Formats: sequence, C-alpha cells, structure tokens
Amino acid sequence: MLEQLIETILPPIISLCELIGIFVVTVSALRAFYQYLKALFTKAPTDFKFELAQGLATGLEFKMAAEILKTVLVRTLAELAVLGAVILLRALLSLMIHVEIREGREKRRLDREAQEELAAKPPAGLPK
Repeated sequence: MLEQLIETILPPIISLCELIGIFVVTVSALRAFYQYLKALFTKAPTDFKFELAQGLATGLEFKMAAEILKTVLVRTLAELAVLGAVILLRALLSLMIHVEIREGREKRRLDREAQEELAAKPPAGLPK
C-alpha cells in the first residue's frame, strides 16, 4: 500500500524538481548573457560570472534532489550504479562551482580593499 503510494506520488515530484533545476539554470544563463552584452557595449564592469555560477549551483541542487528522490524507485543494482554515478558527477560539478564562487568572492573583497586603500591615500606630493 505505502509502496504504491510512493510509486504514484514520487515521479511527479521528481519531474518538478528537474523542471525547477532546468528553469533556474536557463534563467541564470539568460541573465548572465544579458549582463555580458550590457558590459560589452557600455564598458561598465559587471560580475556576470558570479551570478551565473550561483544560478548553476542552485539549479544543480534541484537536479541533485531529483536524483536522490529517484533512489527510492530503483529496482536493480545496475540502475543504482547509474544513479550513483550521476549523483557523484553532479556533486563534483556543484563542488567545483562553489569553489569558483568562493574564489570570486575573495577576489572581489581584495579588489574592494585595494580600492579603499587607494582612495584613503593622499596624492603623491601633497602634504599629509
């Protein structure tokens, strides 16, 4: 009884998680592309890579949630092996993206500190 209920309810939930992940990645990619084009033509500095990375990470989290839910429906060892490989690959991608985000934050922080330090220094030749 419970098994039938799970087999009935879980596939739509898995599909919804997959669709949300696809939607998040698509919207993030389109926004990053728009920001890239805007920066290209206006020469204004933007951090579209950071926003794209955050969107990809969030989208991957939804996709991974769907894969984890699929483990409940697995019937054979071969299916479990394939599912495990997919989860492992998505986890590695997510880890790489999170490292990239962390490095981007650190770079922006150092750039901001350098700009503040330059702004605080009086121009050369002027008395302090």
